[in-house]
Amino acid sequence: MANYGMLRSYRFTDAAEDIRGSKLYGLDDEKLGKIDDVIFDHAEGTIRYVVVDTGGWLSTKQFIVPADRLRPSTKHDDDFAVDLTKAQVENFPPYKETDLESDEQWSDYEGKYRSKWETDPVMHRTETDRNITPTTQQMGNSPSARAAGAPQTAAEIEDTEFIEPGFAAGTSTVEIDNTAVGIGPRWDTFQNRLRERRKEVIHTGTSREDEYRKAS
Repeated sequence: MANYGMLRSYRFTDAAEDIRGSKLYGLDDEKLGKIDDVIFDHAEGTIRYVVVDTGGWLSTKQFIVPADRLRPSTKHDDDFAVDLTKAQVENFPPYKETDLESDEQWSDYEGKYRSKWETDPVMHRTETDRNITPTTQQMGNSPSARAAGAPQTAAEIEDTEFIEPGFAAGTSTVEIDNTAVGIGPRWDTFQNRLRERRKEVIHTGTSREDEYRKAS
């Protein structure tokens, strides 16, 4: 059994606690779509990603966003925002729900997805997840900077691994903040309900998948 699952048709008793249906906005308040589902780990019920339905502007219809990259929208009540553009989303590898059925397939997809993620103002080398824009703290760690207060040279930057929060350089899987705290009270309530009913959600989803397989 895969380690991750989705809510799919499961519904909470209080619909107001459910974030599905909320809109997601990108940079410059560009509407990217609406939250259609979430991907959570079976062990803890922690939400790892939200699944976004684009409404048709994206050829694959849906894409995912790490939970810890979301924030409440400041312009739209009960909606969310993320620092992405449509062009960046189009650069992600196509999301397929069936990849969740296999830990191996999902791990492979996460690796491809991680390598495409870009977050301003951090720049990455082409086709890699390695940053080339060091932080202030990283700048201060070079021998030359410690000795003379000078910035790193290009060679020193080249030889240094910089890790972007949320993604671990050199790994095959995405490391997401397990708590995704600070997103807002609506998110926190939804996350708490999912943790409370994790076993019920998993059982419901598994039963319906088994029924579907038998009917096929």
